[in-house]
Amino acid sequence: MIATPHLVTLMQWLSPAYPVGGFSYSHGLEWAVEAGTITDAATFQEWLADILEYGTGRNDAILLAAAYRAVDAAYLTHVDAVARALAPSAERLLETTAQGAAFVRTTADIWAIDLPMLCYPVAVGRAAALIGVGLEQVLPLYLHGFAANLTGAAMRLVPLGQTEGQRVLAAMTPLCDLLSQEALGGDGLDDLGGCTVMADIAAMKHETQYTRLFRS
Repeated sequence: MIATPHLVTLMQWLSPAYPVGGFSYSHGLEWAVEAGTITDAATFQEWLADILEYGTGRNDAILLAAAYRAVDAAYLTHVDAVARALAPSAERLLETTAQGAAFVRTTADIWAIDLPMLCYPVAVGRAAALIGVGLEQVLPLYLHGFAANLTGAAMRLVPLGQTEGQRVLAAMTPLCDLLSQEALGGDGLDDLGGCTVMADIAAMKHETQYTRLFRS
């Protein structure tokens, strides 16, 4: 299958080269490494899978889908407000709002589309709808990009070798596909929820961590 121009654009938006600053956030991972919770590829893979399945990954997919399907500006604003309310710490709020703002500025300028300031998954969902790329294509690529950013952080923090890191990332592909299908066929914002308590605590602890490489 030959990739459509819109799909190629989507891949550009979600690539590490796109200037949203994803590389500067660890999502609490930095504190988890310092605390000794994550020490190798196996413990990182378990942490990452839990965040995807029970935490931000799943919720971001639901928020993205809701933004993509938003029928008017009022509902889009509501989705964005819910996204902000779900952030369990100041740094996690910064993570989604700062990346969202950077995505909006670059995307609106280059593709000349009307994007208000939105949280990151909400902005991606809205932009994808505006260019006409399929939601079934957006969701797995977004989740893979999210997992890739955390894997890159783990390579520097644990540290993991590049091959180990890529092996962990490859293992997340089926889960990204599953979560995408659930978001496609789910009940929208009513499906939101999470139980990654340790990851949320890690994000809070990171705010007062003495030595930090990352912004979250």
